[in-house]
Amino acid sequence: MTTNKTAKPTWAAIRKHLKDLEPEALLSLIQDLHDISPANRDFLQARTAAAAGDGAALESYRKRVIEPFYPARGEAKLKLGEARKAIRDYHKATGDATGTIELLLTYSEAGAEFTNEFGDIDERFYDSLCSAMDDLAARIRRVGATAWGTFSDRLEKLVSSIRGIGWGYHDHLAGALAELEDHFADH
Repeated sequence: MTTNKTAKPTWAAIRKHLKDLEPEALLSLIQDLHDISPANRDFLQARTAAAAGDGAALESYRKRVIEPFYPARGEAKLKLGEARKAIRDYHKATGDATGTIELLLTYSEAGAEFTNEFGDIDERFYDSLCSAMDDLAARIRRVGATAWGTFSDRLEKLVSSIRGIGWGYHDHLAGALAELEDHFADH
């Protein structure tokens, strides 16, 4: 028995088709993409807001990062994957390295505040916060001294705020901070 599978068009085929579209047809297609899904809408709004440079995109994504810890309504669900996805989505939409660091630090600060307020959580929670710190530190190194100057005080405050918390959480963040301090002391 044969199956009737149709191959999905490759990006090259789609690109060729898009190049042949008139500007109005291309705008109509983009509007349809905007209207069909909230994710597409967020992406397009972030891309255009970032181009405008007004900070609206960053603030919109910051709310999405904080929401799993401190929802507007109800109790925290701690869907940390949603917060991390918001950070990845922001970076994909804007390419803004400093804004991405800002969101990672916001995530880390919200996690620290949450554990300080509600007590010991679980290994998954702390692993996610440690992973975010690793990502944040790597991005600060790539951006350079300007990013370090912008974020170092908040990082020191973050690490200080979690002193005494177990699961290796404080030790991990303190170690990452010390590595950043050493890295930028040499520059």
